[in-house]
Amino acid sequence: MDSVFDFYGPTFFDAIGIAGFGLYVLNYTMLTFQRVKSESIIYFVINGCAACMVLVGLTNAFNLAAAMIQIFFICISCVAILVRLRERHLAKTQLQY
Repeated sequence: MDSVFDFYGPTFFDAIGIAGFGLYVLNYTMLTFQRVKSESIIYFVINGCAACMVLVGLTNAFNLAAAMIQIFFICISCVAILVRLRERHLAKTQLQY
């Protein structure tokens, strides 16, 4: 049975990791120039996507510390998105009454 690495090759996974790095840089740049707010859902979506992509890139050259950081960013981004969605839902519910 062929592995995923044999089919795509390590360069493919490196490219995904580098694209994730690019998303991190883009997100931070947009935050710096106030194109996105740190409390917005899109900020955390981009951050979570970047972390997932870097984590995929780490499958080629694994580093436990870097993987743990990416997993933390994925988890905290998911929690932040859920908190903001809950806040929106509660705000809509309060407006109806």
